[in-house]
Amino acid sequence: MKIMIIEDEPTIRELLGKTVERWGYTVSKPDHFNQLVEDFLKEEPHLILLDINLPTFDGFYWCQKIREISQVPILFISSRDTPMDMIMAMNMGGDDFIQKPFDSDVLMAKINALLRRSYAYMDTQSNVLEHNGVLLNLKDWEVHGGDETVSLTKTEFVILKLLLQQKGTIISRHKIMRSLWKDESFVDDNTLTVNINRLRKKLTDIGKGDLITTKKGEGYIIQ
Repeated sequence: MKIMIIEDEPTIRELLGKTVERWGYTVSKPDHFNQLVEDFLKEEPHLILLDINLPTFDGFYWCQKIREISQVPILFISSRDTPMDMIMAMNMGGDDFIQKPFDSDVLMAKINALLRRSYAYMDTQSNVLEHNGVLLNLKDWEVHGGDETVSLTKTEFVILKLLLQQKGTIISRHKIMRSLWKDESFVDDNTLTVNINRLRKKLTDIGKGDLITTKKGEGYIIQ
């Protein structure tokens, strides 16, 4: 799993990176802070560590922008310690808050707990869904087609899993969005289209680009 560290202080950013990497996670550490949404979409992290005090726009702003397109878990890290800062962090869409200076063991306990809560649903499923030579591994979010394999983001995984579980049935865009986000007011309708297109591109890479069929005005189906 990948963790994105959004922290403008280089010393703290490097410390966080080394701490997270020791636990076996992959790390993304942007060092510029004016296009964090684009960085997020490019890196596709499973969790974000987000400082509040950032150049130009603060962490509250970036949390709100990310929440418009994703429900990825966000853990705020800040030297601020007032109840209002913690309330703001939660109201903007944050999942947890830890104050600087932090104990690395406490930080990792929070990270591991957030990842378990966010992705534990995978452990309750059987290991593989299969259809017409496409195998979706429910443990590691990989799709196999012949000798080719691609990895999916959480959003792509949920979409493909839903369509495979109900293959032969047209799944409406509304139903897919309800599966991805508790309240689709958090997302622009174009966000689903973008994710469907990205999923189709990955399926094309393994020779299965025609797996998902669009039913205009109705939704999507795997036949």
